[in-house]
Amino acid sequence: MTETKMTLADLGWSAFFQSQLDLAEIETCRPVRVQAVHRDALDILTVGGVERLELTGSAQMSDVTVGDWLLLGVDDGRLRRVLQRKSLFKRRAAGTGRAVQLIAANVDTLFIVSSCNQDFNPARLERYLALARETEVMPIVVLTKADECAAPEDYRHRAEALASGLLAETVDARDPAALEGLKSWCGPGQTVALVGSSGVGKSTMVNTLTGDAGLSTQAVRADDDKGRHTTTGRALHRLAAGGWLLDTPGMRELQMVDAAAGIDAVFEDIVALSASCRFADCRHETEPGCAVQAAIADGTLDGTRLQRYRKLMSEERYNRESIAERRARDRAFGRMVSTATPTVYGR
Repeated sequence: MTETKMTLADLGWSAFFQSQLDLAEIETCRPVRVQAVHRDALDILTVGGVERLELTGSAQMSDVTVGDWLLLGVDDGRLRRVLQRKSLFKRRAAGTGRAVQLIAANVDTLFIVSSCNQDFNPARLERYLALARETEVMPIVVLTKADECAAPEDYRHRAEALASGLLAETVDARDPAALEGLKSWCGPGQTVALVGSSGVGKSTMVNTLTGDAGLSTQAVRADDDKGRHTTTGRALHRLAAGGWLLDTPGMRELQMVDAAAGIDAVFEDIVALSASCRFADCRHETEPGCAVQAAIADGTLDGTRLQRYRKLMSEERYNRESIAERRARDRAFGRMVSTATPTVYGR
């Protein structure tokens, strides 16, 4: 970030956050935004520049994430509270517990990055689209390596067909002019996040959008278009257009937790067909009067799309289920198997 003094609006402040402050807080507190999270401290963005904040007392690092807006006491600089978030990306923490790890907050737009080659994967794109719809973040599919593809528009049409109203852009991530179409979402006060598999050019996009060639990139293997993701920490980067960009490895590991509404929004064609099935609890398999299977039969619905919908919904239900519920279900299944299996004597 430059030494130029900025306004709160430049940092992403809006009426949504201002409306959460009461008169006493306006007089005694100052809002700051989390730029980076460290083991025992935060880097915060203020109108005067970047500051380091060490959390003390009852404040916990697990309660704060990149992009959050905090209120600090003007007199003592201590954290008063975290403001309500416009959007929040989170994931299940490692291990068998139910702990949730916060990944990024107050993101306006999600750039879902794929490439115009064998990396293009509808199932992966639909997963990220569902997460974006669930968190009410605007998704944009960015298709890189358009300069290496004979027909990049074919990939764009395939991407936009995955969800109604979805926008996709084909770009050469190395060329600033080719990224001009993304500037509408990168202006002052706006925050974008990047997701996508390794080797599709996310780090190159970050370098181009921020004008910082110092962010590391790594070569891609020619045989399978794979590469190693070089982002190692969570932080907001200042965009050349005035906005903020968040690229974090944690975004690659987002799980379908409490995302049923987002999944239904992406697969609204299947949801709409389901309403016409003869039975309300139709599983869309062999039931008579199934509108979904009828659409597959007449070619208006791709059968593999139904399979992907089922897979995401199954994952969402599994992740939403508590450990206790899962164990109880497994025990019930074990008892059912034991009851159904005849005892064999004489062995």
